[in-house]
Amino acid sequence: MVTSSVPRLVIAAPSSGSGKTTVATGLMAAFAARGLAVSPHKVGPDYIDPGYHALATGRAGRNLDAYLCGAELIGPLFAHGARGCDLAVVEGVMGLYDGAAGEGELASTAQVAKLLRAPVVLVVDASSQSRSVAALVHGFASWDPAVRVAGVILNKVGSERHEAMLREALDASGVPVLGVLRRAPQVDTPSRHLGLVPVAERRSEAVEAVAAMAAQVRAGCDLDALLALARAAGEVPGTAWDAAEAVRSQDGAEAVRSSVAAGVKRVAVAGGPAFTFSYAEHAELLTAAGAEVVTFDPLRDEQLPDGTGGLVIGGGFPEVYAPELSANEPLRKAVAELAFGGAPVAAECAGLLYLARELDGRPMCGVIDAEARMHERLTLGYRDAVAVSDSVLAAAGTRMRGHEFHRTVVEPGAGAAPAWGLRAPERRVEGFVQQGVHASYLHTHWASEPGVARRFVERCLTS
Repeated sequence: MVTSSVPRLVIAAPSSGSGKTTVATGLMAAFAARGLAVSPHKVGPDYIDPGYHALATGRAGRNLDAYLCGAELIGPLFAHGARGCDLAVVEGVMGLYDGAAGEGELASTAQVAKLLRAPVVLVVDASSQSRSVAALVHGFASWDPAVRVAGVILNKVGSERHEAMLREALDASGVPVLGVLRRAPQVDTPSRHLGLVPVAERRSEAVEAVAAMAAQVRAGCDLDALLALARAAGEVPGTAWDAAEAVRSQDGAEAVRSSVAAGVKRVAVAGGPAFTFSYAEHAELLTAAGAEVVTFDPLRDEQLPDGTGGLVIGGGFPEVYAPELSANEPLRKAVAELAFGGAPVAAECAGLLYLARELDGRPMCGVIDAEARMHERLTLGYRDAVAVSDSVLAAAGTRMRGHEFHRTVVEPGAGAAPAWGLRAPERRVEGFVQQGVHASYLHTHWASEPGVARRFVERCLTS
């Protein structure tokens, strides 16, 4: 069995808002500045934090989600992303032991830390406590003996006296203090209705924010001790995930060979500030299946890339950019012509809104007979799904797991079949399938079902 021995740390916290992103991103940037090749990872389905991680390291930020991909893929996906690196830093999600609702430890930071045999550094917001910090750390360190809480970084410490009180309280805990960060609003990153503002929307400010995070971490953390801790991690069993191997299954090998031989047309993938949600493995799987992946920006490009034979429109914030997207009428018409011509089109969440007839009263592509609008209620959570219609992504009956995260609603017209039947938390159908279009709110991770990419490329060949 092949193993991965890349040094690694998991950055966790007792709860959201403790400073995980600041510490994890700062550590990534600080170690990268030392000349180390740093592999960035994020537990859970979040798309935004990996953008900051990529800015800090110069490498694609990758997600590790045991709900979407299965626990068995966590090690292989980690090894794939960390291949050739000197260090991997994994940012956790929510509190250390929080995972999918009603599923025990599934999809929690703790589960991922155990699967990776990685030491955990607990980031504690110490702004409103002193001696109680020791009880908190003791509780998290002792809750699951299989989770190794190997150090603490104290965040939002108010003064030298406050720091001394915290250190004294933690002296008897057995968990060393590896860093102390003072309150520093300059490293805060702006948020809105779905979390942090993505890097692509504020790149120059994001560069400054990452640099400030790195400076704060360098000043307040013992980088040498943290690196030594990372190097003491055990080996991760299993073979590194490989996109080509994933699509080269017995029933798909011939299709992959045929697609390469036929010189399949390009698959255009929406990018730019309005469409920032995408897992790196999706493009890798499409390429492995024989496609040429080309990125375009629906805010600026008035035409699809030459030779486009398939279209993938992921998630993002089209509601923020609705006026600009609507104003780009040439591209909207080009997308509609491609879709109505039968070419494969896969759209997730933001992509669904862009394909609708209108969004908040502004004309969109009109591919789907539906109206979309902002809504006060947040729809959020993991979903078990089954394909209820044959589509360019999946045959009816295909089971996948996904995640919903939006503050919009879509009021459908007629003419399209549903894409998914969702089984939890309530039973309902969702999404649209018509001709070569698959549009849905559901975010899925194709590494869990590589046949999705293979099927999409096959349809590009025959459309």
